Amino acid sequence: MSKLSDYFSNNSRFSLPLRSVLLIPFLVQITIAVALTGWLALRNGQRAINDLAFQLEEEVSDRINLHLDQYLETPHAVNQVNADAVDLGLLDLRDFVGAGQYTWRQMQVFDVGYIYYVLATGEYAGAGIFQDPNNVTIDELSANTGWLSNAYATDDKGNRTKQISSYDNYRPQEEAAYLDAIAAKKPTWSAIYQWDNFPDVISISASYPLYTATNDLIGVLVTNLRLSQIGEFLQGVNVSESGEAFIIERNGLLVASSAEAPAYAIEEGKAQRLAAVDSADPMIQSTATYLLAHFEDFSRVDQPQRLTFGEGQNRQFVRISPWRDQYGLDWLVVVTMPESDFMAQIHVNTRNTVLLCIVALLVSTLLGIYTSRWMSEPVLALGKASRAIATGDLAQQVPSPKIKELRDLSESFNQMAAQLRQSFENLAATNEQLEQRVDERTAALKTALADLQATQTQMIQAEKMSSLGQLVAGVAHEINNPINFIHGNLTHADQYISAFIEIFQAYQREYPEPSPALQEQLEDLDLDYILEDFVKLLASMKVGSERIREIIKSLRTFSRLDEAEVKEVDLHAGIDSTLMILQHRLKGKTERPEIEVVKDYGNLPLVECYSGQLNQVFMNIVANAIDAFDEVNEGRSFAEIQENPNRITIRTAVLDGDWVEVAISDNGRGMNAVAQSRLFDPFFTTKPIGKGTGLGLSISYQIVTEKHGGKLLVDSVLGNGSRFLIHIPIRQPQAHT
Repeated sequence: MSKLSDYFSNNSRFSLPLRSVLLIPFLVQITIAVALTGWLALRNGQRAINDLAFQLEEEVSDRINLHLDQYLETPHAVNQVNADAVDLGLLDLRDFVGAGQYTWRQMQVFDVGYIYYVLATGEYAGAGIFQDPNNVTIDELSANTGWLSNAYATDDKGNRTKQISSYDNYRPQEEAAYLDAIAAKKPTWSAIYQWDNFPDVISISASYPLYTATNDLIGVLVTNLRLSQIGEFLQGVNVSESGEAFIIERNGLLVASSAEAPAYAIEEGKAQRLAAVDSADPMIQSTATYLLAHFEDFSRVDQPQRLTFGEGQNRQFVRISPWRDQYGLDWLVVVTMPESDFMAQIHVNTRNTVLLCIVALLVSTLLGIYTSRWMSEPVLALGKASRAIATGDLAQQVPSPKIKELRDLSESFNQMAAQLRQSFENLAATNEQLEQRVDERTAALKTALADLQATQTQMIQAEKMSSLGQLVAGVAHEINNPINFIHGNLTHADQYISAFIEIFQAYQREYPEPSPALQEQLEDLDLDYILEDFVKLLASMKVGSERIREIIKSLRTFSRLDEAEVKEVDLHAGIDSTLMILQHRLKGKTERPEIEVVKDYGNLPLVECYSGQLNQVFMNIVANAIDAFDEVNEGRSFAEIQENPNRITIRTAVLDGDWVEVAISDNGRGMNAVAQSRLFDPFFTTKPIGKGTGLGLSISYQIVTEKHGGKLLVDSVLGNGSRFLIHIPIRQPQAHT
């Protein structure tokens, strides 16, 4: 039954309940319609808010520009009136008392901060508002005041009543209003500056230089506006609930703003103007920071622009427009309004829309549930029986409902269930037989594949060793006889030449005076040198022949073609013969120094083994170490390799009295755990394609473990080299059976 259940679970398709089919489309349609209506209402509301905000910003900006046009025209108009009065003789600038009363009357008419004049002699007089905005004082600095700047209280006629202050360090000719007018030589605006003796008063002045007919300077007429007066107007402008309006110069310094925070900071008793980005008002500061990042330089603003910045509830609408006049002022008027000031009603409408959606969904859900339940209960009974069959319970029969269509469906279902029960009983039996056959065939194929791989490996190994042994033995045999002949005859040649030399020396003693022709021939041949060097030549030939005989002996020891059976051998001799054969790969080359071989031989007894096959194990491990060094040395210079030379260490020792251990280690790259786990698998190799078959270590593992009943282990850490441990018994059990 469990297999029957698995069959149904694996072949079932995704389906929806009938109740859901009836209910979900109805609810989805209503949800989409209501949500789309609400979304469109929200989007249209936001679009309307954006248009309203931009229109309001434009209106506020236009109001500010209009006020600046009118308000900042007044100081120049006052200066022009005063200049005309001087030209007509109506105003005597040397009559400081009369001039003070004259400017006092002008202060009653014009909305300015201070009206005065400065003569070229340094004297000045004027009237203005200081601490009390309802009282206008008259100021005078002249020889009559002892060159002190005196301030006088006045009555309602402009007459001086009493002196209220006196300053001795005021220099009106050093103020920007005076200096800028002289530099321009025409009506102009001064730079914004701070009043002497009043550190919290920052103002701007309209200046009008007066000259005689001969262009001699008479003085400068000045009408002063305090920046706080512009700020008071901006505070009276209804921007929005939390919006702000502010005016900045092209250098980013605040001129005035609608915020309560001042446009200056008091440092060491003096008012220092603030840049808009340093304003204490967070909205002005964030807006100015955004504008500076957007334009990089305020001088780039040459026409009105509408901008928005911020996300979500922090979104703000900004309008920035340049304002200029004919006298040199070049300011920027900025109006900023947060979107949240306009979104309150939108949020209310959105909340109402959401509530209506929820109510509509609830009503629709209740109606849908009632309708779907009435129609789906008979079908649910069929579904329950079907699920029981899917879980393996085929003994199912559903009752017949009163609805004709469903009754026919129930009867058909009962018939189908009976037929299905019989069919699956037959199918289960057939499936069980088929699975058993498949398992048997799979196991047989795995065994055959393993045997085939082992056979292939052994055949390749046998052919390789046979060819190598025949080649080595043939070469050793062919060279052995000639070299023995040469080595044996060298002894006789040495004896013969020694006898010849003795006879020649005796002849020289008996006949010390040879004939002139013979003496000349002896001198040409340099016979003394030949006799001395020929002895050395014979000695060199003996050394060379001995070296060739040692190589032949190593080849014969490595091949061991005459030792197909287990015999007692000296493992050290096999290792030395292997190193002798690989000497051409170990010696130094132009690209690298010689590979060091450290031999740490213990006191080993003769070991029973297949010496030829064991020599192959030594050959494979040492050759792999050399290959590993070749890979590591790629990209390294001769000097770098010489600092950390390649080294192969071979150690032998007796273990527990019955085993010997041969440890071959290198200081190469090493291997990771994955490579170590598959190192002895047939055809597995870590070498590049074309440089290894993957059979060497697999065959070595079979030779050590199967042929000798030993162990072949590997210990490697990536980056720290590798060590191979060969453990074989001293006595082979099969050799004594």
